[in-house]
Amino acid sequence: MKIGIFSDTYFPQLNGVATSIRTLATALENRGHQVYIFTPSDPRCYEGYDTLQVVRLPSVPVHFVRDYRAGYVFSPFLARKIAELDLDIIHTQTEFCLGALGRFISTTQGIPLVHTYHTMYEDYVHYIGGGHIISKDMVRDFSGIYCNTATAVIAPTGKTEQLLKSYGVTRPISVIPTGINTANFHKNRFQPEEILELRKSLGLQADTPVIISIGRIAKEKSIDVVIAALPKLTEKLPDLKMVIVGEGNEIENLGNYAESLGVGSHVMFTGGKPWEEIGKYYQLGNVFCSASVSETQGLTFAEAMAAGVPVVAKKDECIENIITDNVTGMLFESNDELPDLLYRVLTDKELSSRLSTASVKAMEALSVETFADSVETLYQNILESGEKPKQISAPALPLVMGVKAIKGISRIPRHLVRRSHKKAMELLSSTKES
Repeated sequence: MKIGIFSDTYFPQLNGVATSIRTLATALENRGHQVYIFTPSDPRCYEGYDTLQVVRLPSVPVHFVRDYRAGYVFSPFLARKIAELDLDIIHTQTEFCLGALGRFISTTQGIPLVHTYHTMYEDYVHYIGGGHIISKDMVRDFSGIYCNTATAVIAPTGKTEQLLKSYGVTRPISVIPTGINTANFHKNRFQPEEILELRKSLGLQADTPVIISIGRIAKEKSIDVVIAALPKLTEKLPDLKMVIVGEGNEIENLGNYAESLGVGSHVMFTGGKPWEEIGKYYQLGNVFCSASVSETQGLTFAEAMAAGVPVVAKKDECIENIITDNVTGMLFESNDELPDLLYRVLTDKELSSRLSTASVKAMEALSVETFADSVETLYQNILESGEKPKQISAPALPLVMGVKAIKGISRIPRHLVRRSHKKAMELLSSTKES
């Protein structure tokens, strides 16, 4: 099969969607399929950065989401070049810029479209005008309409499936959790000396108790809840550190919040790290803690468990399939419970060891092969059914879309637009020839 994956986010951005896409694309290519990833360009990419067939399209920064970029102009010529790839399946991983392009290609070229719903957008409306411009109801309606244009929809968890049904989605929904390559995170992959050296580079001692947090640093991730537990916790563990790995808009606010609580010296922000190094950073932690309830699956929970790091998390439907309380992790409902629960995991060596062993074993079932099998079977069933989207005519004018695109496009130097567009065209031509 020839598969086109369309996403507004991909590496070097660090998030669960990018990880899911790379995992799926790599597994499908290993099975002999051709996979093309269409995503916005990123100035952090260098020559040879992409190991898969990635087509990076012209983009502009999204100023209200740090390190995020939006594709903003796609021409009929680009659509024709994509048509030459003769794709069998289009798989969108976003509802916005690149998702709109994927849907456009699907409907104009009669290619079946599979859509994965990754994000609970109703928890994100605060990013645009403080939630006064786009309401939760608008997001729900938009999500439902987009999903109902797909041939089939993938939900990472049962929680997401029920959410989509409440939005009025009537298209077939398959619950397919994203698989993880546990070998990338397993403790045995790293030498003890390597972890000690990393600790030393961050000013941590070998015996410094560490709460690790990895992922996008955003308001909806509720990192402030964990920081709020530190004053009480550091009274008993004065050497405790919370290490926060990732990028995002909330770094400054969280730093100020920690200072206001008198625990600024106990909180450390490392910034974003290359995906290839993330497994090593999990090993810094004596416990992984997250209070987020905005996840559709929560891959960082699974990665921490695969790394053998005990997990403390806020109770939520999205992690019910991987975390069993007091077996593969510890769950809390009230934020007031968190300080004592973290103290217990950090100081009870027997409990910590038991959680670590059970979580590693539990993650063996969340394999990449199971993930790829399920998605591949869905693709095959769709192709065998012969179902195709209703075709529409291509518009006469270039298709312009993206966050703030209409205002922003006039301010982008034309030579940069031509350069990025030329690179995309060259890659499309080379991938077709190969």
